[in-house]
Amino acid sequence: MPLSPLRRPPCAVRTALRTALRTALLTPLAAVTVTATLLTAAPPAHAAASVHGTGSATGSAAEQVPGMDVSRYQGTVDWQGAWANGARWAYVKATEGTTFQSPTFPEQFQGAGDAGLIRGAYHFARPDLSGAAEQATHFVDHGGNWTADGRTLPPALDLEHNPYGPDACYGRGQSDMVSWIREFSDAVKARTGRAPAVYTTSDWWTRCTGGDTGFGGTNPLWVARYATSPGTLPAGWSAHTFWQYADSGTFPGDQNWFNGSYDELKAFARG
Repeated sequence: MPLSPLRRPPCAVRTALRTALRTALLTPLAAVTVTATLLTAAPPAHAAASVHGTGSATGSAAEQVPGMDVSRYQGTVDWQGAWANGARWAYVKATEGTTFQSPTFPEQFQGAGDAGLIRGAYHFARPDLSGAAEQATHFVDHGGNWTADGRTLPPALDLEHNPYGPDACYGRGQSDMVSWIREFSDAVKARTGRAPAVYTTSDWWTRCTGGDTGFGGTNPLWVARYATSPGTLPAGWSAHTFWQYADSGTFPGDQNWFNGSYDELKAFARG
């Protein structure tokens, strides 16, 4: 998932930024194994659908839908090729902070839809720059809207370690961060009718929100973990909706699963 407007290529600078955090979870050998296994074998198991149209992190059924997420660093994406290779949904970076707009968002978002993918927009959070409502407005005004057409995913909020300084939590305390996320979520829902999906890792959520449990009943979870399973989910969620499992693979950009069937994905998009 992109960390800034000047997002580095997925396998280079991103790896340098995250190595210290993910060494215990994923060795180079494991990364190769994850990509090979997940792209050639059956999807990881999951249980029956929840209120977010998803199953649990571990369970008994076995349907998941492959997808991807991209930003300007992918440039012009071969969406028809991605569809042919099995991608059925995508998130596209739209905005960051209060001013940045991805110059490739309009083309990428349109291209994904034209190829048949169910697509949505995401915002990279900068809690160090402004209040959440201001960023929510910027996001919705520049791509983060939602319509119940069955082809548009709900808006998504990207919450991850601060790439601009040593403080992973952008200088905010845990309770302050929880308030910031809630303000953003409420503002987006007021404008679009959908609460945003939350992209994060269990580590960041624990460190920066203190393991707050208040979002699991309202916001779909997009969990990032480069391993053979989603693992222990952030506090408050008993199920994930999306799982980002690798930063390269069959599709351009990051590799993901939707936790459910294709029909469930379409229903989730419709709201």
